Amino acid sequence: MRDLGVGFGYLVKGQRWVGAHGRWLGFGLLPGLVTLVLYAAALVGLLYGADDLTAWATPFADDWSSPWQGLFRGFLTVLFFALALFLAVITFTAVTLLVGQPFYESLSEAVDRSEGGDVPESGLPLWRELRVSARDSLRILVRVVLYGVLLFALGFIPVVGQTVVPVLGFCVSGFFLCEELTAVAMQRRGIELKQRLPLLRSRRLLTLGFGVPLTLAFLVPFVAVFLMPGAVAGATLMARELTGEGAEGGPLPGAPEAKRLNPPPPHPGSPPAPRRTGPAADVPREW
Repeated sequence: MRDLGVGFGYLVKGQRWVGAHGRWLGFGLLPGLVTLVLYAAALVGLLYGADDLTAWATPFADDWSSPWQGLFRGFLTVLFFALALFLAVITFTAVTLLVGQPFYESLSEAVDRSEGGDVPESGLPLWRELRVSARDSLRILVRVVLYGVLLFALGFIPVVGQTVVPVLGFCVSGFFLCEELTAVAMQRRGIELKQRLPLLRSRRLLTLGFGVPLTLAFLVPFVAVFLMPGAVAGATLMARELTGEGAEGGPLPGAPEAKRLNPPPPHPGSPPAPRRTGPAADVPREW
């Protein structure tokens, strides 16, 4: 149970870090605001059309007498919107990280630099970083959809569907939310998705202690936007522990060694390496 508190502690430390480095908060707000507007428009449209969608999907209930038709379709509408909200919470982080990739990667590097020691860098051009992030996010989304469909079906079970299933839903959301956030720091360390998932499962309570409170906070409008920069900072601190660089809970036995992905020094006389361009090049590395 100690790991639950440690995970939550990293979330708090991340918010404190951006609070002490205010400019990073400003940079981190922009991608979240853009994503929030897009998601809000989609959810509002879904809310207005949810009744018609439910009626279209249940033509067999057209001849049902009142109040059974209304209760049945109302229950399905609530479940459908809850599933959409569940998917929105999960994918919001992935989309925001994709939109703000250059900024969040630079923020994560700044957190590493403030902790001392080596600062791993991917050494990849921006377009390849975006491709890797999009590919991994798509793989996570497939897993989330499968869990979402399963939980949606379990929601029809009396009592269990209204008590246990929502708790499981928040745990699943918190786990994958934590994965998306720690991916920013772990990708720079050469730790791929197939390594990250077992690593997070081996410290499940630590992962849930970080991800579940953040998932609950993300349900409040606008909160996700303001917490994202600190969430990335806290996830970087937690990634340092998971890879054996931190001291909070000690290194994880069998944790993959963090790879420094900086390209080796060029040989004398060799042409200089191409300089990365794009938005990330304009973001200061530290303040």
